[in-house]
Amino acid sequence: MIKKESNNVARIRRHARVRNKVSGTAECPRLNVFRSNSHIFAQIINDENGTTLVSSSSVQLKIKNGGNIEGAKAVGADIAKKATKAGIKEVVFDRGGYQYHGRVQALADAARENGLDF
Repeated sequence: MIKKESNNVARIRRHARVRNKVSGTAECPRLNVFRSNSHIFAQIINDENGTTLVSSSSVQLKIKNGGNIEGAKAVGADIAKKATKAGIKEVVFDRGGYQYHGRVQALADAARENGLDF
């Protein structure tokens, strides 16, 4: 019998494929998304020197139910505001191996609405 890989292992493999193509620079850093069952996290990363420039999460914003679309929208808006304050206007989007759907899409749309270009 063939053993099926877990969903998270499959996601990590997809993320590795995405990361081969997507890399953040000082001029255009990478917006990375991670979602758990109960929260969502976003970071803007400069991959050239491996530093996180801006971060936001539903935990940091103290959203009671951060694992839903409304929580993702709040995190997307917050990270866009922090990024523009830090002088970051353009990013490349790294969906983290997740489908561009639901919470990941809501975070991206909210970040675009609040001034980030990608």
